[in-house]
Amino acid sequence: MNEMKTHIITTGGTIDKSYNESDGTLLNRSSEIKKFITDKLRLPYNQLEFHSILNKDSLDMTSVDREQLTKLIQSLCTNKTPVVVIHGTDTMDQSAKACYDAISSAAAPVVFTGAMRPLGFEDSDARQNVTEALFAARVAAPGVYISFHGALHLLPNVRKNHQKGTFESFQTP
Repeated sequence: MNEMKTHIITTGGTIDKSYNESDGTLLNRSSEIKKFITDKLRLPYNQLEFHSILNKDSLDMTSVDREQLTKLIQSLCTNKTPVVVIHGTDTMDQSAKACYDAISSAAAPVVFTGAMRPLGFEDSDARQNVTEALFAARVAAPGVYISFHGALHLLPNVRKNHQKGTFESFQTP
């Protein structure tokens, strides 16, 4: 099997929060995703290129942040190289939709993912979601997706289901 290049963009969010022992807070300090992926996952057929553009909770993201993210995605997927975006779950659907709206026809898969619990927590869903997003980026057709909890949702009709703590596709009336 040939090695495939994939861009990974980190923006912060719960998946990348770390615990501060001195005051008991969870904060986005610096991205740990690269270390996690390179140290914990076996990906011999992947050439990964990391881009850390934000370190913030997705609730704090602005339209300017989304525009910056979308412009980076546009520049990276022009040569048919897949993009995985690590993002906070609270507004992931909004950022994915902004990306979908800005990129009329993506030249490669753009896959958003995150986690409900931080990467460093024993019961985190981060490993599952990141692994599935990396696989989806390899096999999915060009488009904008959210990969979460074993499901791959094609935009534009995707939203967070707060009761279930996951994402779902929906039909427009």
